[in-house]
Amino acid sequence: MTRASYARTHVDGTEAAPQTRAERRHQAAADTRASILAAARARLLAEGYANLTTRAVAEAAEVPLSQIHYHFGSRGQLILALLEAENVRLLERQRSMYAGPEPLWRQWERACEFLEEDLESGYVRVLQEMIAAGWSDPEVAAAVRSFLGGWFRLLTGVAEREAQRRGTLGPFTPAEVAALMGMPFLGAEAAILLGFEESELPTRSALRKIGEVIRSLEE
Repeated sequence: MTRASYARTHVDGTEAAPQTRAERRHQAAADTRASILAAARARLLAEGYANLTTRAVAEAAEVPLSQIHYHFGSRGQLILALLEAENVRLLERQRSMYAGPEPLWRQWERACEFLEEDLESGYVRVLQEMIAAGWSDPEVAAAVRSFLGGWFRLLTGVAEREAQRRGTLGPFTPAEVAALMGMPFLGAEAAILLGFEESELPTRSALRKIGEVIRSLEE
């Protein structure tokens, strides 16, 4: 058996069909796209959006500059593609968490834990960079609104669920409760990225104490 045919052999000993030329092209394109996204993420975290260039990303990904324009079109579209991939994954994480059996106060605590994970991973930095870019770029703004809209629709669903359980949300609509749930996190993220220490502006402890308030209401 040749090395090539061995590589196409399944665990059960049967030989897989060789890839077609079209499949090889598709796989190569997917690999190139993934390499570019990984390089863009690394350069964005290191340099920020304002200083990011497609040439630097191409060099980091070890691909011709033309490949970035072929796969993404522009610097903005490249970063939006990166943000979209992260957003889909993390939104599903949040959706799964809120659909679980834990009480709402515990779910809020877990959301606070997720904030720390997302700061560490760099997702928060990417999101906040694109929010700022959207102030002067309508296309970027529309894309970021779409991403954030998914989060607020999820939170609105959570508020609607709690309204059914309790019979009322007081003077608030579910969408208003969703705004009150989500906006503190966005504000905290911006403050943390600006370098505020917890001793100066206790964003983390304030968010966690909201969970304590929710717990007292539930119990």
